Amino acid sequence: SMFSHSDTLDSPLQIIKMKFSMIAFASLVLSAEALLSNPASSKVQKITDTLKDRAYVTRDIKTPDPIPEEGQQAALELMKTGRLYRYNVAPGEESVVSQCEKEVCDYTGFKYCVGLNSCGSALMLLLKTTGLQPGGKVLSNAFTFGAVPSAIEHARGKAVYVESNQDHVIDVVDLEKKLKANPDCNHVLISHMRGKLADMDTIKDLCDKYNAILLEDCAHSLGVFWKGEHSGHKGVACAISSQSYKMINSGEGGFLLTDDPDIAAQTAVIAGAYEGLAAKHTTVPGPEHFEGKPVSLPNYSIRMSNLAAAVIRPQLKTLEPRIETYNRRYTALVEKLESRV
Repeated sequence: SMFSHSDTLDSPLQIIKMKFSMIAFASLVLSAEALLSNPASSKVQKITDTLKDRAYVTRDIKTPDPIPEEGQQAALELMKTGRLYRYNVAPGEESVVSQCEKEVCDYTGFKYCVGLNSCGSALMLLLKTTGLQPGGKVLSNAFTFGAVPSAIEHARGKAVYVESNQDHVIDVVDLEKKLKANPDCNHVLISHMRGKLADMDTIKDLCDKYNAILLEDCAHSLGVFWKGEHSGHKGVACAISSQSYKMINSGEGGFLLTDDPDIAAQTAVIAGAYEGLAAKHTTVPGPEHFEGKPVSLPNYSIRMSNLAAAVIRPQLKTLEPRIETYNRRYTALVEKLESRV
């Protein structure tokens, strides 16, 4: 589990953070100066000369892991059939997207899952399916990525930013301040940037106290748990991503996850389950929850394709060993940095 904490100004951890910040800043300056043939600052040059063992990044840090062989073969076999559209399956047959949605549910512990063309679409639908009105305020992290406020704008909402603490997670003190200052705000969208979770128990309590709907952007937190439960369960719904730089990679893609049947049914229809196509889903609620929706809700055609799902499925099997590897690398790096401050 990942937990946030507060430190006093004089605590050892606070001092380490301050030293680390200085080192990080110096590294940025040195990196920038290293690009110049004649560094402008002799002071920086002297610092550079004292660093005998510098580390250099020789690999493109945005290079993703290759798609597993199983995914490559599955995609090839699928292309041979031409059936890339998720609903182009015979009655009683499960599409590749449906199979993938079931596996995502199994891993994360949610009842319902709808595959989409992007996590941005999933974030937009989190807001639309929970009653955001045009111009409605949405509290969200100030430390974020442009796709999150863009999704709020896409849903015709207005982002109100909440400050972050020194752990780079949302500051619960400022969250309450903003909830008090915006009594007309009915939505809080927490973004778990870089896979780090804030104090989700306190956030849930605050949302309940001020009658705000809690939603979670888990684009960065697939495989991250809060007190034994996968991230996303404190909110009424969440979104995960399969964009290339995430834990699962289909180039573009996303999933909306929830235990709420009405949110799931709305999502499936708006995504493109028109007429009776919801019957071809396996991770949505029963037909009684779809009554009237295909003729009252728009069809945005933002479904996930079978091709995207085909390359995602084998990656789900490798999540745990990859998480273990990434955490081991992170821990080793932190230990080396702390040993030098």
